[in-house]
Amino acid sequence: MAMYGYQCDLDGPFDVTQPIGSAVPTISCPTCGGPAARVFTAPMLGLANRQRMAVLDRAEASRSEPSVVSSPPSRPRPGRGRAAAAPRLDPRTSTLPRP
Repeated sequence: MAMYGYQCDLDGPFDVTQPIGSAVPTISCPTCGGPAARVFTAPMLGLANRQRMAVLDRAEASRSEPSVVSSPPSRPRPGRGRAAAAPRLDPRTSTLPRP
């Protein structure tokens, strides 16, 4: 289901929930019954969680001007965080020479 916005000349904007792709150009206003035209608005991106929006903003900012670092990232302290587990090796490849 998708939410479509409509504008009534007398009662103002209102939203209607309908199946995707089934919105019509005009609909009857639920308050006065007069014709209401469909309006197109920006998606509700501001309601996404802050962490996700911060990641999207950083990715967008680094598209044309990557951020410059002055030093490599510090090593994680022992006991803090979870270390990445070593990948399991296939036993069939254990006898192959290693570089």
